[in-house]
Amino acid sequence: MPAARVSDLYRAALVTGASTGLGRAFAEMLLADGVRVWGTSRDPVRLDSLTASKPELFTPVALDLRNGAHAEAVFREADAEAGGFDLVINNAGYGVFAEFTAAEFSVWQEQLEVMLVNTARLSHAALRGMRERNHGALVNISSLAAEFPLPFQSAYNIAKAGLTALNESLLLETAGTGVVILDVRPGDYRTEFEGAVLRPVGSDSPRLARAWAAFAAMMKSGPPPAHAAAALRHALLRQWSGTVRTGRFFQAIVAPFISRFGSLALRRRIQSKYFHVD
Repeated sequence: MPAARVSDLYRAALVTGASTGLGRAFAEMLLADGVRVWGTSRDPVRLDSLTASKPELFTPVALDLRNGAHAEAVFREADAEAGGFDLVINNAGYGVFAEFTAAEFSVWQEQLEVMLVNTARLSHAALRGMRERNHGALVNISSLAAEFPLPFQSAYNIAKAGLTALNESLLLETAGTGVVILDVRPGDYRTEFEGAVLRPVGSDSPRLARAWAAFAAMMKSGPPPAHAAAALRHALLRQWSGTVRTGRFFQAIVAPFISRFGSLALRRRIQSKYFHVD
C-alpha cells in the first residue's frame, strides 16, 4: 500500500527558501505530515512564524546561496544535526527582469551562481549522503521556464533549464537505486515572487513594459502555493523519480502538449503573443 504520510517515507528534510512562497508551502506541507524540517532563509527572522507553529519539528537555518562554499558548510552542519537529510528540496531563487544588455553582466552572473551553480553544489552534497544510505529524495525546483523561456529573464531561464538538465542526468545515474529524483516545474503561482523581482535601473522600453504587465498579471492570478505543495506531496508519496509539472491548466497541461506536438515556430509565436512582445 502507498504511504499515507510523507513522514512514513522521510524523517528529516531541508527546504531552501522556506520563508515565503512555494518554499514556505512545501515546509508547511511537510510539517503537517510530521516531517522534521530544517528551513533556510538569508534572514532567519523571517522563519519565526514557522518555528512558532511547530517548534518541535521546525529548525530555522541561516543560509545564503551567494556564497557557495559557506552554503555547503552550513548544509553539512545541518545535515549532521539531522542525522542525514533523507529529503532535500532546493527551492531558493529570485528573478531579474531586464533586457539582457541593459543590465551589467555581473547581475546575470550572480543569478546563475546562486540559482544554478550553488544549487547544484547543494545537490551534490545532499546526493552523496543519500547514495551512501541508498535512500532519500532530491527535489530540485526548476520551472516551466525551462521549456518556455520567459522574455527579459534570460539568466532565470538558463538556471532553470540547467537544473532540469541536471535532474535528467541524475535520473539516469540513480535508476534502480533507493534514491528518488524529482524535477519539479512550476508555472506561475500567487506568491511574493513578482514583487521581489529585481529590475535594474535603465532597463525600460515599451516592449519590456508590456511583457512585465503580462508577467505580473499571470503571477497575481495564479493558483495558491498550497496547490504546488499538494502536487509535490503526491509525487513524494508515489516514490517515483520523474518530472512534475504544476500550475494553471494551460501552463502545466496545454503548453507542454503544444511544445511536444507543435513546431518550434508555433511555440515561439504563442510565447510572443502571450507576453505581448510581437
